[in-house]
Amino acid sequence: MQRLKERWGITNNFQLIIIFFVFAITGSSSVYVAKPFLDFIGLDQANFSETWWGNTLYIVLRILLIFPFYQVLLVIYGWLFGQFKFFWAFEKKMLKRIGLGFLVT
Repeated sequence: MQRLKERWGITNNFQLIIIFFVFAITGSSSVYVAKPFLDFIGLDQANFSETWWGNTLYIVLRILLIFPFYQVLLVIYGWLFGQFKFFWAFEKKMLKRIGLGFLVT
C-alpha cells in the first residue's frame, strides 16, 4: 500500500479509502446508467433481433457506452468526495495513454 500511496501522491490511508470507494461506485454506476440511456435513445434490447448477432451488437453498444460514462462519472464522484485534483490528473493521464489526450488539453 505504501508504494501505491507514494506513486499516487497520497498522504494518508483515509484518502486512499476514499479513492478506492470512488473507483468502486464509478464502475458500478457507469454500468447501471448505460442500459437506461440506450432505452432513452431508442436502442433497447427489444429492438435487436433474437439471433446471436443481435444480442452481441446490443452488448457491444452497451460496453462502448460504459467507457464515456465512466470517464465523466469518475471526475464527478471525485469532485463530490473532495478528490477532484487526483481524479482529474488520473483522467488526463488515462485519456493520453489511449490516444484521446486532445480532449483534455
